[in-house]
Formats: sequence, C-alpha cells, structure tokens
Amino acid sequence: MKNYIIVFSLAILGFTSCAQKIKSNLKETKKPNIIYIMADDHTTQGFGVYGSRLASLNPTPTIDRIGKEGIIFDNAFCTNSICTPSRASIMTGQYGQVNGVKDLGGILPVDRQYLAHEMKNLGYNTAIVGKWHLKDAPDAFDYYNVLPGQGDYHNPTLYSNEETGEKKSMRFEKGLTREVNATTYKGHSSDVITDKSLEWLDEKRDKSKPFFLMHHFKAPHDFFEHAKRYNDYLADTEIPEPASLWDNTGNGSIATRGYNDSMMDTIGSSVGHRNIIRNMGMHMNIDPNIPDPEYKKLAYQEYLKRYLRCVKGVDDNVKRLFDYLEKEDLMDNTIIIYTGDQGFMLGEHDYIDKRWMYEESMRMPFLVRYPKTIKAGTRTNAIINNTDFAPTIIDLAGGKTPEYMQGSSFKEVLETGKEPKDWQKETYYRYWMHMAHKHSNPAHFGIRTKDYKLIFFYGRDYKKRNNKAQKWANHPSSLSFVETPVAWEFYDLKKDPKEMDNKYGNEAYTDIIKDLKVRLAALRTKVKENDTEYAAIQKSIDEHWND
Repeated sequence: MKNYIIVFSLAILGFTSCAQKIKSNLKETKKPNIIYIMADDHTTQGFGVYGSRLASLNPTPTIDRIGKEGIIFDNAFCTNSICTPSRASIMTGQYGQVNGVKDLGGILPVDRQYLAHEMKNLGYNTAIVGKWHLKDAPDAFDYYNVLPGQGDYHNPTLYSNEETGEKKSMRFEKGLTREVNATTYKGHSSDVITDKSLEWLDEKRDKSKPFFLMHHFKAPHDFFEHAKRYNDYLADTEIPEPASLWDNTGNGSIATRGYNDSMMDTIGSSVGHRNIIRNMGMHMNIDPNIPDPEYKKLAYQEYLKRYLRCVKGVDDNVKRLFDYLEKEDLMDNTIIIYTGDQGFMLGEHDYIDKRWMYEESMRMPFLVRYPKTIKAGTRTNAIINNTDFAPTIIDLAGGKTPEYMQGSSFKEVLETGKEPKDWQKETYYRYWMHMAHKHSNPAHFGIRTKDYKLIFFYGRDYKKRNNKAQKWANHPSSLSFVETPVAWEFYDLKKDPKEMDNKYGNEAYTDIIKDLKVRLAALRTKVKENDTEYAAIQKSIDEHWND
C-alpha cells in the first residue's frame, strides 16, 4: 500500500510538472501586446539617449528607458516631414504618391487604414487614442477616441466610436459628413489622452485578446502650450544653442537663399528677424523692436523652453503608461515603441518647424523595448523609414508583410542588432507642399545614404493653386512664388554631419554625386514615384538633372 501511494504521488507530481510546463510554454508563445507611442514633432534633439546638445537637460528620463532597455535607431527617417503624409505612410506602409496622401489635405479612408485591418486579422484588439489627423474617421480600429484635426492643447474635445457624449456633425472628407460622438474633457491634452488610453486598457479592451494600442500625443506640436504645472520647468536654465543658429553661411543654395541671398527674408521660417513673414519671435510675444541678435536669443530661449515643457508632459505621461503595465504584470509581454511623426528644427540653420530634408527635420526618433527578444542597450545605424513601421509591427504580431505595402520589416534588426545583408542602403524623401503656410519651404526630393545626402529643389508646386502669384503682406518686393530657383545640394555626412557645407559642384565629389543621381532615379522608380502628370515639375527635372 505504501508503495502504491508513493507511485501515485510521483505520478501526480509528474502530471503537475507537465501541466506547469505546458502552461509556461503557452505563456511564452502568447502573442505580445503592442503599444505604439507617437508624439507630434518630438525630434531626436529633444531626448537624452540621442546625445544632442539638449541631452544634458535630461528631458526624457522615462522615454530614454525604452532605448536603454531595448534598441535605439540612429537612422530612422520619415519620407515626408509633415504630419498627415507621415501618418499615412505609417498606417499604409506606402509612399505618398501610392497611398494618395501627399500633403496636409490628404485623406485616408477606412479601406486604406491598412495597419489596423491587418492587426485585427491577426487577432488583436485594436485602439487609437489622441491625434489622428487623417481626415476620415479611424473606423478600421475596434475603438477610437481622437482629436479632430489638430485638436486643442487645453480642454480638448475628442471624437469616439462609443455611444457616449454629444452627437456632432463632422465633415471627415469632402462631400461626406457623418455623426460622431464628441466629448470635451478638462485638462491638458497629454493628460487627457493618457487618461483615455488607460481607461481603455483597464476597462474597455477585450482581455481575451492581445492588444494593439496607438497612443498619439498632440504635444509637442507648435505652439507649445504646456500644462501649468511646468511653468517653472527650466525657467532659470540657459538652453544650449546650435552653432548654425548664428552662422549658416555654408548651408543651402540659391533654392533656399535666393540669388545673392535675395530670398533669405522669405524662405524658411526663422527664430529671429531674418524671415519677415514668419519667425518664432512673433509667436513668442517678443518685442519686434528689439534688434537681432538679442531678439533672436530671446526668441530661441522662449521657444525651446515652451517646447521642452511640452516634452516633459509627454515623458511624465509615458511613465503613467509604464506604471499601469507594471502594476498589471504586462510590461515584459508588451512591445513598446516610441517615435515622433517626424523630426523638427529647433533653431538649427535658424529654421523652425519641419518640412526640410535636413537632418533634424527628416530624422525620426525610434526606440523599441521588448526584453523577450530585444537585448538591452542595442543600438543600430540601419536605415529605416516610416513605410517600414507597419510591416515590422505586423511581423512582430506573427503576420507577413502584405504585397501592397512598399516598406519592409526590420524585425531581424530588432532581434539581432544587425541588418540583413540585403537590407536597404538608402532612403527616399519628398516634400510636396511648395512654399506653404508662410514657412515657405520650396518643394524638393532626394536620397540619403549612411554617408551622403543629395537634395533636388525643383521649385514648382504640384497643384494648380500657384498659377496665380502669391503676394505676402508686408513683403517689400511682393515676390511671386509660382516658381523658386532650382538647385541641387550635396552633403558629406561623414565629414559634415551638421550639414554646414553644401559641396554640390565640388570636383572632388563628382563621381559620388553622379552615382547618387543614378541611385536616386532608380529609387524613384522603386517607390513608384514620378512626375509625368505634373508637367512643370517634370520640365524642371529634365532641364536641371545634369546641372
């Protein structure tokens, strides 16, 4: 009898051990949750882990944790540094001419909200909260609670697919008006957006499924309205300035400066008095009668402090998300991605805003934490762009990149820190909105490799809106912006990472530039972009390709 009891007990123990192993294996093979966190205009200069001139201010201790405990991408780029097109590329895995969203007027209807559709097909409960900015409602998600357009920094109204709130009529796209559920919330948008994401995570998601949450902050989009609790943050701190704020003589071309610098008071919104149409001092309430350089210095300091106060609010709210994940034991089974929708100029070259193909505008922050497969402290210079985000997220969720997506999954880079042998060696960029919104950036496209950058400013608008001359109020010459000067720019990023010396035309780089033009032409074909339907642009390309 005693032997029987021993054998029976051993059998029970063996069964229990086996069951525990099966349970453990099930837990290990369970699909990961995914949180994609994106701030608006949060540029790499505004982080600690990217080591910029602002890193010493420690602006992002929580967000930096993602990179320190995961992977940091040093060469992540957008394909068009403006909100709506960048977000469309992230949602579709496609370039602007393919997905149809080339500028801020672009619309992404529900049938082209591909990333949400693919994640639902993979068994994920999907949600988007915060800034959407793609005109049509994000109906491809199971749950949405989003800002209309840019939305408000304080006491924002959010539109939801829940049957709550006040019914409002909203025109999501031309000719289409629909009823939505609108609710106005008290508080700062960064806090409110995080409140709603936490509410969905805790109370409203389907907990039988893995979740995919796109959590999109409005901050730190201009005009940088921060929560009152940050009024004194950095108040007594002298913010470091970029050298090119004061000396930018080697950057640019006639396309960005005009003949004999004749358009420097017009092209590219500035920090100080240089641009008489739009400069940051106007928005920072700096006395316009104060001459430069004092005016520029005062504007820069105020500009950066307001920006970083918004960043501080984002970082603190990311901590709230982390606190929830850790409390619910979800942290290590959740892939956490942090990025911005593009870069942003923080006074470099005396520019504000984005749009440019210059580094600070084109480069996106991209950090990923997932300790099960990503080794802490990994850093890579592999080139990725925002068309690659959707394929990678789908791959991480157990799916395959759809054939209609133009981007590629970089899952192998995440897991090994090394890029595959056949990985892309360049990335393409196209800014379509010629001389728009008083930021006045000329339209351009180009190629960026790890070592070099070649930009072609073709100086024409793709739309007919500029057939009539635009005349800026208060501009003494009432310049017409139907066309701007055409020019190439070339930068040797190994020797000149700050892009202070345009070397186009320098004989030492003739062969390199010739090769880059061949690669640029091939890349334009690969991404299915051409200008045959835009006669003025194609004419400019044909006439100046060999300049």
